[in-house]
Amino acid sequence: MCTVSFVPIKDGYCITSNRDEIITRERAIYPKKYIINSKEVYFPKDPKAGGTWFAHDTKNCVVLLNGAQDKHISKEKYRKSRGLIVTQLIASQNPINEWYLVDLKDIEPFTVVLFFNEKLFQLQWNELEKSSIELDVTKSHFWSSSTLYEKIIREERANWFNDFMSSENLNSQKLLDFHQYTENNNAFYGLQINRDGLLKTVSITQAIISNDKDIKLTYIDLLD
Repeated sequence: MCTVSFVPIKDGYCITSNRDEIITRERAIYPKKYIINSKEVYFPKDPKAGGTWFAHDTKNCVVLLNGAQDKHISKEKYRKSRGLIVTQLIASQNPINEWYLVDLKDIEPFTVVLFFNEKLFQLQWNELEKSSIELDVTKSHFWSSSTLYEKIIREERANWFNDFMSSENLNSQKLLDFHQYTENNNAFYGLQINRDGLLKTVSITQAIISNDKDIKLTYIDLLD
């Protein structure tokens, strides 16, 4: 929910997400199938709020990042978790239509990366208004959460990603390695963080979206 990449690969696409979280938060339930609105969906579940940061059905995927364009000041209480918006979108028949209909009043700002019907969208809520942008699926994209990484740091991390993308023979395993090991000595804003043992990258989730197969999900619990 704090670092996300989208990369076209041979015969499909790869979406990878790092979840940075306070370690006192209860650990997520491993990904499994759920039935919501009579639809089969798959995701790792946050037991505290019941939502998720990464969900998919057979062909579509929704990924959450905390924060929108800029860092915001968090309120003491919100109406419900942003992770429940993720499950609401993936469980709908048309997540784009659902995005325009969903009530986001008193929901903390967030960004959603949505892959739907072989199209890619960036959806954002900044507490005042929604925005949606269709992105080029033939190109790679990279996001860092605005709540944890200042703009100059987000730009530096994007440069690491661009350098990585210039390497040859990219595949899903190399993308997992990039998300797990890049700038390993940089505990504050490397791809896997550890800020004083209190805030850590706790998991990495990756979906491989093939042209002729169901989505393949890989989940790495970094606290194990």
